[in-house]
Amino acid sequence: MTPIHDNRKILIADDEPLARDRLRRLVEDIPGYQVCGEAGDGGNTLRQVAELDPDILLLDIRMPGIDGMEAAAAISRLDRPPAVIFCTAYDQHAIKAFEVRAAAYLLKPVRREALAEALSRTGQVNRVQQQALTSREAAAGGQLAIRSHRGTELIDIGAILYCEADQKYVTIHHTRGETVSDYTLKELENAFPQSLLRIHRHTLVGADFIQALSRSSSGQASVVLRDGLGDLPVSRRHASAVRQWLQEHRAG
Repeated sequence: MTPIHDNRKILIADDEPLARDRLRRLVEDIPGYQVCGEAGDGGNTLRQVAELDPDILLLDIRMPGIDGMEAAAAISRLDRPPAVIFCTAYDQHAIKAFEVRAAAYLLKPVRREALAEALSRTGQVNRVQQQALTSREAAAGGQLAIRSHRGTELIDIGAILYCEADQKYVTIHHTRGETVSDYTLKELENAFPQSLLRIHRHTLVGADFIQALSRSSSGQASVVLRDGLGDLPVSRRHASAVRQWLQEHRAG
């Protein structure tokens, strides 16, 4: 029997409680897997993916708010997304499902044998993905779920260039654009101390994007971002900590 700590975590997302219960029973009958959570709509699915970090997502398509296809598209853009298995009553979305990198497409009522086979295939895919991860990506780890007027957006922590506070909101600048959040800089700094570095009272910078610390003729210190992404002012109060971080980073 597979030890519980070796079990792969599964998140079940379906707006029908009875459908979730049935999938949970099927999963519990297949060795090597455990249900880590449930979601009843697309927005909550994205939040649960960020919070629970499941290995596999069993996802319905027709759900209130963000539907399953939209949720899968958002999840597919993550550096380390869970494997997605669609479990739906509708067969007309199969082609689109594989455009968002779904591992399998199962029609309801889902059969145990079909689910077991699909789960087995996700294991093969995930091992390949794990081998492809760089140490930097593995160290960055984690996602941030942000609710906005567009719904819930997932942002990889390792994709954050910098976070900038302006009055009561924080704008997160990342590799896919900008997202306004009601998180405070302090909350982000405390949650991701290895990934976000304080350089100013109003600014955190993504550690992976720091290239150097420069100083202008007037004495203003700035962090230079890699890949020509610009530079950010560093306050006098934080300059020594940034310099020390760079020294330790280069020494490592």
